[in-house]
Amino acid sequence: MTSTEAVFTSIEICAGAGGQAIGLHAAGFKHLALVEIDPHAAETLRTNVDAHETWAWEQQHCDVLEMDVKDFDPFERLTKKGSRLQPGELDLLAGGVPCPPFSHAGKQLGKDDERDLFPRMIALVKQLQPRAVMIENVRGIMDPKFSEYRKLIEAKLAGGTYREEDGTETHDDGLGYEVCRWDVLEASDFGVPQLRPRAILVAIRADVLKDVKYEWPTPTHEDPVSVVEALQPTMLERYEKYFVGEHSERALKAYEQWRNKATARAAELKGKGGGIAPTLVGGSKKHGGADLGPSRAKAAWKQLGVSGLGVANAIEMCAVKGSHERDLLGVDGPMLTVEQGAIIQGFPRGWEFSGGKTAQYRQVGNAFPPPVAAAVGKSIIEVLKAARERDQKQA
Repeated sequence: MTSTEAVFTSIEICAGAGGQAIGLHAAGFKHLALVEIDPHAAETLRTNVDAHETWAWEQQHCDVLEMDVKDFDPFERLTKKGSRLQPGELDLLAGGVPCPPFSHAGKQLGKDDERDLFPRMIALVKQLQPRAVMIENVRGIMDPKFSEYRKLIEAKLAGGTYREEDGTETHDDGLGYEVCRWDVLEASDFGVPQLRPRAILVAIRADVLKDVKYEWPTPTHEDPVSVVEALQPTMLERYEKYFVGEHSERALKAYEQWRNKATARAAELKGKGGGIAPTLVGGSKKHGGADLGPSRAKAAWKQLGVSGLGVANAIEMCAVKGSHERDLLGVDGPMLTVEQGAIIQGFPRGWEFSGGKTAQYRQVGNAFPPPVAAAVGKSIIEVLKAARERDQKQA
């Protein structure tokens, strides 16, 4: 593999169900590896990479590795490529490292949380020496209490001084990168019908950046996409199965009630959020079945005409199990299906999730919205393209 290849390559750790991978793929990156420890999410990745024609390059070159990222050796575990990856050849190393250490919903233990994988990400940067690095996390990491930890991470990448826990100042020479920006992007600014702020770090190798200017992504949507706009096609598909027969009157009334309530909420909040959804959460394996989040989130969903007390069965399973009373005709409105949760998260229709309903929903709730990943990916690939053209002219 050489640096003059026509493609721009990427490796992604903590890939989940593919939200970031979809976005980076749309931006123009070709994945060499997707590393994910959860077996259901890894199967989701394998299933979709193999199924979609637009992923033909990955079908030949991408390894979906179901493993702990701490055990991932990119020079040993990549098997599909015709030649061995060398340090400095990879274009982008990306990852949505686990958010619980910094989430407002957790204890915010930061680097003291055993799930903190920033150190592993830095170790892989040192090993791979990619041209660019992209790290995604929750907005909580930008809180003042984590300022010294952010300085540590920036110093490890770009060089600088940070303070140890005992107050001692430590200098690190860095790995030769420039941290172009570490800031928050709001998913609703990019067409995702959800309140989902994410903290994104973009770093580019100094010898690649040189005189090229990095441009932070700008919003693609002036007005947010509302829940009613995003979900109306699939909600109609679900209800119309019952528009004839013994439940026809109730189904028609329930559908109209949902649509009217969600439409009214969107109109009420026009210019103030546009009737978007609260943040979806994936939940924890330690807790029970899937739902739409804490009490405050459930209350917000209720204002949008949706019951947040659980997740509905898919259309075909609803018919088989006869769960329409719970899923569609409840007094608090319809529950969302996994597919509808994926739409709220910005996934394209047709992306299939593996595992049982709860496992599928957790994959959706923990995902990075593809449209946001695409926007950041495009901002990075523009720099890489400009740098490649510059270097080829100078060669």
